[in-house]
Amino acid sequence: MPMFKPAKQNRIFEDVVEQIQDAILSGQVKPGETLPSERELREVFKVSRGTIREALRVLEQKGLIEIKLGVGGGAIVKEASVDVLAESLDLLIRHRKVSMEHLAEFRIGVEGDIVAMAVERATPQDIEELERITKMAQSYCDKGPDYVRQFLEADMQFHLTLSRITKNPMYDAIGRIIHENILSYYKDFIERKGIKLKENCDDLARLVAAMKAKRPEEARTVLKEHITRYASIFEEKKDQ
Repeated sequence: MPMFKPAKQNRIFEDVVEQIQDAILSGQVKPGETLPSERELREVFKVSRGTIREALRVLEQKGLIEIKLGVGGGAIVKEASVDVLAESLDLLIRHRKVSMEHLAEFRIGVEGDIVAMAVERATPQDIEELERITKMAQSYCDKGPDYVRQFLEADMQFHLTLSRITKNPMYDAIGRIIHENILSYYKDFIERKGIKLKENCDDLARLVAAMKAKRPEEARTVLKEHITRYASIFEEKKDQ
């Protein structure tokens, strides 16, 4: 294992974590591959079993590895994922460290940039995909309030597609962290009123129209109204 060397004795635990993390992030150990066994790691790092197990636990919490037990198990390197960040946002919301108002304010800024960039970078195929999602959302809207959950899932796919269209992996990841995480909150709290459902559905059509016309600021304005409308629903719920 030439990629590893004995841990620095003045910071044993941190050094073990950093060395393994660096090996994963640099590609020396690739997703799907298994790290050396605990015994081998103890020998190369010159540390105790407890230190190795604690280091592996931290790496697992970071989402870098997955510990599998039994035959063929071990510490397996994972693909890069936003799941850990999504879970962190979920905890922040549940513990009221981030309110829906905070989230709406953040979304207006970040997703405003996303939609403006998507306007500039969308291909004809991208526009077709957004139109397909909008038609699907419209079909749920036409069926009435009983289909609000299906509409919200289509709405999420619309926003995730906008993030993907930017071709910027940072925006793509942020879009996933936001929308895949807050969908359950929308499903639980959103008002089932046809007029609100229709207005939100109309927003998607207006966004597509702005994108086809290559009007980034118009798209940004429509998106702000769209997000603000969702936020107002939570405000109404809170006051009831």
